[in-house]
Amino acid sequence: MAGRFQAPRGTQDILPADQPYWAAINGAILEVTRLHGFRRIDTPVFEHAGLFEKGSGDTTDVVEKEMYTFKDRGGDDLALTPEATPAIARAYLEHGMASWPQPVRIYTTHPMFRYDRPQKGRYRQHTQFDCEVLGSGDALIDAEVISLLWRLYERLGIRNLQVRINSIDDPEPRRAYIERLTEYYAPHVDSLSEDSKRRLSRNPLRLLDSKDGRDQPFKEAAPKLSDQLSEPAAAHHRVVMDALSVAGIPFVNDPLLVRGLDYYNRTVFEIVPTDDERAQGTIGGGGRYDGLMELLGGPATPGIGFGSGFERIILEMQKHEVTFPEAALATAFIVHRAPDSHRAAFKLAGDLRSAGVSTIVGETGRSLKSQFRSADASGARFAVILGEHELDRGAAILKDLRGGGAQVEVPLDGLVRAVATATDC
Repeated sequence: MAGRFQAPRGTQDILPADQPYWAAINGAILEVTRLHGFRRIDTPVFEHAGLFEKGSGDTTDVVEKEMYTFKDRGGDDLALTPEATPAIARAYLEHGMASWPQPVRIYTTHPMFRYDRPQKGRYRQHTQFDCEVLGSGDALIDAEVISLLWRLYERLGIRNLQVRINSIDDPEPRRAYIERLTEYYAPHVDSLSEDSKRRLSRNPLRLLDSKDGRDQPFKEAAPKLSDQLSEPAAAHHRVVMDALSVAGIPFVNDPLLVRGLDYYNRTVFEIVPTDDERAQGTIGGGGRYDGLMELLGGPATPGIGFGSGFERIILEMQKHEVTFPEAALATAFIVHRAPDSHRAAFKLAGDLRSAGVSTIVGETGRSLKSQFRSADASGARFAVILGEHELDRGAAILKDLRGGGAQVEVPLDGLVRAVATATDC
């Protein structure tokens, strides 16, 4: 016998028992985005690979190691979407959103694909909630974006969180810091991880983002960008922190936080559980990227956004014992056994559904006892019994399965009304 197929490594089936978590997250997203004035956008599952090579940066893990790339039959180099921001920026430019009232507040929920090492809460295909605000450099927008994500977690019952925040300045004033950082790391190059050795000459800032154990001893003693911020970036950062303070959102400045994508400037942030000292379990994060549009061939356009994975959110919900009662599959279950009762059963089911009553029809030919077991397993409140004698009289038995088992004979033409009325009580 041939082996059975299984889901590819790093993917998962979202089973019916898991769906209430997904529904809760989607519902909370609809509410918080409405309250903050965001509109939805959906971009393709795949894009031109160059979009992410330019947008995310060719020294990032996403581009260097994790992108799923392929050539289509026309010879185009394409990639399954690994992150939403470059795709949304591309849509902003392509559809002339710069002519819309600014800033443009948009969000999406989108499958993402990264060839990463699978682990709990991290999959090669995962779903991400992503918000972007394009067309404003206001520091209050930064705080608003962070607040939106914070309020989402609150609505989902996740507590004991903290915002880690930093400013990585603007590209030009950052150059002096990068020179200083390079000088600091140069004597230690032989002790660094292979990735950090390679990045030291191409993007030294990324060394502060390394999770490799070989790089950890050098990070704490590295010079801090926060000690030499330009005045515009420092003033911007103070406004963000002031706004978070008045909003009651707990945060700490983390001078080692740089995030893993090349397009960030000024504000970067992550939201992590307070019992996670080095942000290994980040639930969501993002930052400002005022130069991204120019990298993609557009005019200078400030922006800020974040991403948060559904799977990671669900782990935190479960850790906080957020559960959902098991929902009934139907309100009514039609039990039928009489000759030709399938006709009456199917018509009655259609009438009940048209009236908004969820209905399951028992399988033809199964015993009454077996059908009643199925009715009980479905969680249905009512059994509608179509027996031979009842059908001869143009009636059915309506049995309350959850209220003591009381039953009454009801004319078929009044049964829908009887179920609807009893359900409303």
